[in-house]
Amino acid sequence: MQNLTNPYFQSFSKKIKSPILFRFFIATKLPAAFFAGLRIKEFDENKCVVRIRYSWFSMNPFKSIYFAVEAMAAEMCSGMLAFSQVYKRKPKVSMLVVKMEVAFVKKATGVVLFTCEDGKAIQNCINDAIQTREGKTLVCKSVGRNQQNEIVAEFNFTWSFKAK
Repeated sequence: MQNLTNPYFQSFSKKIKSPILFRFFIATKLPAAFFAGLRIKEFDENKCVVRIRYSWFSMNPFKSIYFAVEAMAAEMCSGMLAFSQVYKRKPKVSMLVVKMEVAFVKKATGVVLFTCEDGKAIQNCINDAIQTREGKTLVCKSVGRNQQNEIVAEFNFTWSFKAK
């Protein structure tokens, strides 16, 4: 079977897994995520887990995590999987969220972990976009769970990928 992973995946992964390099990355590329306190808890070719916690930067007037911060964390866990596959890729591949659907199930308080396990599907979609030279879309699911492992929100992001 053909290796679908971006040859530069390990280089990107090293940056994301290093707390200092990750903070520099989001401070320069995603400053709102930096100030909201988003952190990568787990990252590999198949799965990404992003941690958020209730704090002064992430709160809303209802003593829970602001929905936009939840959306940032949910998008980041699918986006990191996608970005790891377009990072330094030849030919270059553009990526863009074209649609978002969400169900807020429970009030988000404390620590919430958003998980996306669509890494292989993302790799296949990007490789298909490169091979066909046509734009491709893929729906990725990000699920947020609280410390009691209860679902607080489910996001579906439709990503578009196109080789340049």
